[in-house]
Amino acid sequence: HGNICYYNVNRHINPTNVCVAHCRLCAFGRDATVPGAYTMALEQVFQTAASGYSEAVTEFHIVGGLHPDLSFDYYVDLVRGLKQRFPRVHLKAFTMVEVHYLSRLAKLPVREVLLKLKEAGLGSLPGGGAEIFHPRVRKVICDHKTSGQMWLEIARTAHELGLHSNATMLYGHIETEEERVDHLLQLRALQDETHGFVCFIPLAFHPANTALAHLPPTTGFLDLKNIAASRLLLDNFPHVKAYWIMLTPAVAQVALRFGADDIDGTVIEEKIYHDAGAQTAQALRRSELIRLIREAGREPVERDTLYRPVTRTAGGEPRIDTTLTVNV
Repeated sequence: HGNICYYNVNRHINPTNVCVAHCRLCAFGRDATVPGAYTMALEQVFQTAASGYSEAVTEFHIVGGLHPDLSFDYYVDLVRGLKQRFPRVHLKAFTMVEVHYLSRLAKLPVREVLLKLKEAGLGSLPGGGAEIFHPRVRKVICDHKTSGQMWLEIARTAHELGLHSNATMLYGHIETEEERVDHLLQLRALQDETHGFVCFIPLAFHPANTALAHLPPTTGFLDLKNIAASRLLLDNFPHVKAYWIMLTPAVAQVALRFGADDIDGTVIEEKIYHDAGAQTAQALRRSELIRLIREAGREPVERDTLYRPVTRTAGGEPRIDTTLTVNV
C-alpha cells in the first residue's frame, strides 16, 4: 500500500453488556442483575445510532454480550431497523462468537442465521472473539466461549455466503509465542481457502478490571513486534490495523512503520476496552485521524468498511465507488 494509511468514519454500538460467557479476560460483560448491566431496547439502539450520526458516517460497528433473554428476532430487527433508518451506512455486526450463540438461541444452523441477518441488511462481520485459538489458552481465559475451530468454521461459512470479515488475535496474557504463531497460521490457511478476510487486527490485552488483573499490560515493544510479525506472516491479508483505541494514538503512529496500513476510525463511544482500563479517548474527530496519519509521514485515505476509497462532496457527504472490487 506504499505510503497510504487508511481510516474510516464509524460509530460503535454495544446493545448490551449482559453476557452468559463470564470470560476471565473480559471487563465488559455483566450478569443481568448486577450494577452497571444494561440492555438497550431497539428504539434505544436506533437513538444511539442517531446520536453519533452525521452524513459523514459510513459504518456502524455493532457487538455486545451473549444475552440469555433476548430473542433472535431482536437481532434481526436491530439490523433491519438500522438499515431502514440509515440505508447508506454499512453494518459490520456480530462476532463469530455472537453468531454461534444466535444459532443456538434460534435453534438454526449458522448458515441460516447468517442468511437471515444478511437479508435484513448485515454487510460484514467484525473479527472479535478469536482471542487465541489454542484450546489450552481458551480453557483458562474463555472456557465457555466458542472454540477456536468453531470460530474458524463460522468465518468460513460467512465468507462462502459473500460476507467479508475481519480477524483478530488477543495477545499479552497467558499465551506463548508458539500459540500466537499457531493462531496466525490457522488464519492464513483459511484466508488461502476463502479470501474472505479483509483486515487483521492484533489486539493488546488490557488486564484492568478482569479476572486476570494480576497480569501486566503489554509494552510498546510487544505491540510493535506483534504488528510486524502479523504483517510478515499474513502475507495474504490485504490490511493490518493498528487499533488506536488499544495501542494509544502515539504507538499506533509508530506501528505504521512496522507493517500496519490502517489506524481504524472515529469510533465514537468505545466501551469494551475502556471497561478494561483503556485510557485513550472514546472518539477521535476525522481531522484528528488525518493529523495523526500525516504526522507519521503517511498519506491519509478515507475508506469504507471494505476498503473502497471514500470521497466527499462539498457538503461532506460520502461518495463510494461501489464498482470497485473488494481488495482481498
